[in-house]
Amino acid sequence: MVVALGISGGIAAYKACEIIRGLDRAGVEVQTILSRGGAQFITPLTLQTLSRNSVLSDRITPGEGGAVRHIDLTRRIDVFAVAPATANFLAKFARGIADDFLSTFYISVTAPVVLAPAMNSRMWDHPATRENLAILKGRGARIIEPETGWLAEEEQGVGRLADPDRIVQAILDEAGRSSQLKDLHVVVTAGPTREPLDPVRFLSNRSSGRMGFALASEAARRGARVTLIAGPVDLYTPRGVDRIDVETSSEMRKAVFESKAGADAVIMAAAVSDYIPPRSDRKIKKSSAEIDLRLSRGPDILKELGETRGSELLIGFAAETDNLLDNARAKLTGKNVDFIVANDISVPGIGMEAVDNEVTILDREGNLHPVPRASKEEVAGRILDHVLAGRSR
Repeated sequence: MVVALGISGGIAAYKACEIIRGLDRAGVEVQTILSRGGAQFITPLTLQTLSRNSVLSDRITPGEGGAVRHIDLTRRIDVFAVAPATANFLAKFARGIADDFLSTFYISVTAPVVLAPAMNSRMWDHPATRENLAILKGRGARIIEPETGWLAEEEQGVGRLADPDRIVQAILDEAGRSSQLKDLHVVVTAGPTREPLDPVRFLSNRSSGRMGFALASEAARRGARVTLIAGPVDLYTPRGVDRIDVETSSEMRKAVFESKAGADAVIMAAAVSDYIPPRSDRKIKKSSAEIDLRLSRGPDILKELGETRGSELLIGFAAETDNLLDNARAKLTGKNVDFIVANDISVPGIGMEAVDNEVTILDREGNLHPVPRASKEEVAGRILDHVLAGRSR
């Protein structure tokens, strides 16, 4: 197992030595990458002695066989971690700036990414930093949030680098997960669909797409080849995910059936429109008269998948406001799926448009697997744990 460890310029850079030792004790080969700022706090000789590897820095030199060193290394690593990650490097990574070796390496990496920020609490709480963190999380990076304690500025607050043992464990966890779904193809749908009334109006729903995007991101982190079919949402494409954008339910149906050939799992997290209005090619003008809309049934993609399925795992979602488990059980059997993920969207703060979710996973054997309220990223991990368990049966 090989880990690339980036060290950026902050007083916490000295703790990289403990991280290297922890990884070394776990039998991990560590290749360090030292930024210009990081070199002001810790020497390359120290890192080379501990890692038993030469230190990479801003001098990008050809590697063996003439390969550019940063690209050559990306082919070998299981995880890329940065500890400490300064506000400056979080901003570079989020915005795709590649003006030194460390930031250039980041945009070349396809392996899982672990970032352990460290900075003054004022910098940590700044809206720009929060926005950059959201972007990085959306792309699939795992953020090891800093701890509260004494900071270099002789004040207490949030911003102290997480405990090195905690960072080491997170890196090992990511490395272990990175091959769980290797060589598998997972198709995920996410977000709402829009059904046009006329060129300016449409019927839709409140799905944000966050749950589906979190599932796609987590599957990619575990080594799967992921196809994400997304309705109209304003979300960043997770790292390592192939994205297909659609708008209507018929477009989503077409994309799903074209993408699922040879898939090992299909996860239908999208909120597909159940009903479709008649569409006018011209804008419907406002008048004093009422307008009656006759809605027709939209495609039931999940049911069609259940009727035509092969050996692939099929996971559906049930967003309910009442009789949660009864309705979920009916959907489980009626759609012929392996798992139904049920969530009560009447509860404030979870489900549609929310950052968190709280679900119950139902399987074909009648078992219930409650997942307590957590971020949608954490819930995605629990759902994929059941995908893995389903494959083993």
